[in-house]
Amino acid sequence: MSGAEFVPLSLVPLLTGIFVAVACALPGNFLVLRRQALIGDAISHVVLPGIVVAFLVTGAVTTWPMLLGAAGAALVAVIGIEGVRRLGQIESGAAMGVIFTAMFAGGVLLLEQSDTSNVHLDVEHALYGNLESLIWLDAVGWSSLWDAQALATLPVELPRMAITLVFVVLFTVVFWRPLKISTFDEGFAQTIGMRTNLLGLALVIVAAIAAVAAFDAVGSIIVIAMFICPPAAARLMTNRLERQVAWSVVFAVVAAVLGYVFAGYGPLWLGFADSVSAAGMIATVSGVILGLAAVFGPHRLRGSAAPVG
Repeated sequence: MSGAEFVPLSLVPLLTGIFVAVACALPGNFLVLRRQALIGDAISHVVLPGIVVAFLVTGAVTTWPMLLGAAGAALVAVIGIEGVRRLGQIESGAAMGVIFTAMFAGGVLLLEQSDTSNVHLDVEHALYGNLESLIWLDAVGWSSLWDAQALATLPVELPRMAITLVFVVLFTVVFWRPLKISTFDEGFAQTIGMRTNLLGLALVIVAAIAAVAAFDAVGSIIVIAMFICPPAAARLMTNRLERQVAWSVVFAVVAAVLGYVFAGYGPLWLGFADSVSAAGMIATVSGVILGLAAVFGPHRLRGSAAPVG
């Protein structure tokens, strides 16, 4: 594929997929180690009612109302999960299941009862996003990357995910030591004055921001997979946190690139006429990577192995 074809048709969705994968994988490392991996699953689904409510209020699917609605729903979910866990005296997984089910079902009901015929918003969009439709119409080739006029017409999903990724990276770097200590020894973290509850809430909020920013472009399928699969696969490759995070980024990028390529060309190589969902294929590749790590990873048999540090 020449630059004249690749840049307008594939560059934006490919970069968006990579940014989404890495932005979700970074906080996913700490969620997996804290045994809170399913909170990414919950967040990626509970944003649906917020997006639908934003559409009902504004009558349009535009960036900021959707982001604000989804962010509001995600925060409600986080507070709801914590409230159910504390008031009901039940474990976190059950609390997440209650909120996840109720809010996603409510979002689907709202969506089905709303007139969305004039916008691209339906249950399928909520699951798979619109990664393939992120076409850079004004791009004519690699030279467009230095053309201010062409750059102004970039699909908004790409700069939005770039900003989100920068924010997630900054959070991870700035709070690296507190996150590391509180993840592996919460009691010690509290004795040295760390506010572990506040830090845990901040981590969940960062994960929610990543999920909300990614939702419109890639849907919930990739978000769920990227929060869990790359970090879990990286966990099987090393017992050092720094290396785990590095491995998770590598796995996230590989899953995004191979998934996008296989979605577009895999069916053609097998003799089929149509491509398949890029979001679904990226999630599938991430699952395959996790499976390979589970079979061949050097730290797949942990038994009495020392914890990550």
